[in-house]
Amino acid sequence: MNAGWNALPEGYRWALLAWLGVGLLAFAASLVLRAPYGRHMRSGWGPTLPNRLGWLVMELPVLLVFYTFFLGGNVPKSSVHWVFAGLFTLHYGYRALIFPFRLRTDGKRMPLAVAGMAVLFNLANGYFLGHWLGEWSAGYSTAWLQTPQFLSGLLLFVSGFSLNVWADDRLIRLRKPGEIGYRIPRGGLFEYVSCPNHFGEMVEWVGFAILTGAAPAAVFAAWTVLNVLPRSLAHHRWYRDRFPDYPVNRKAVWPFVL
Repeated sequence: MNAGWNALPEGYRWALLAWLGVGLLAFAASLVLRAPYGRHMRSGWGPTLPNRLGWLVMELPVLLVFYTFFLGGNVPKSSVHWVFAGLFTLHYGYRALIFPFRLRTDGKRMPLAVAGMAVLFNLANGYFLGHWLGEWSAGYSTAWLQTPQFLSGLLLFVSGFSLNVWADDRLIRLRKPGEIGYRIPRGGLFEYVSCPNHFGEMVEWVGFAILTGAAPAAVFAAWTVLNVLPRSLAHHRWYRDRFPDYPVNRKAVWPFVL
């Protein structure tokens, strides 16, 4: 298998490290400055666009970039490669083509600047993963799909994705058609954390990093944690400030920990 750090070209490795550094800076900034969309929406961030359109703009480009580099690379595409690509597509197909159309956010908007930053995030990750899978991932045999590493990572990925979809559904159903307000979510993992959707996404991409054994996937998993953890903490504070009866023992995102 050719997925480790040393198997990657030097320039690509430096770019990947630089991208991880950007993630650390974004993490530090996000702890201080809440991204102004959703429940944290506020004025002063320039032009806006409808919430549903914003999600499409943010999430759809990653698939285009990913498949451009994946299919354009010189590595012969084995069944293992298509499994990796399929799992990536499962997440972003849901996030770009299903989730936005289930939202009950009529009339809500998001700043164009926020959507633009998300596009840059997705384009970079689509490039790094697609380029690696298309150009530098030779050596996977079908036997890889039966290894403990792949199977354990797949279990985490599927569990995290399922939790993410379940939590989205529970949050969407809190509102009746036409409503735009917020309520305290309850049931399942919501009894333990404020943001099980974010927790699921973290688990999902850690699983992807394990099942591929690839350095770019590990950086993507790290970026996911750095990106959604501050958002989870902000959501948790928002719930506690808004609802006096918010469960005091509920954590933000990691059950029993944080």
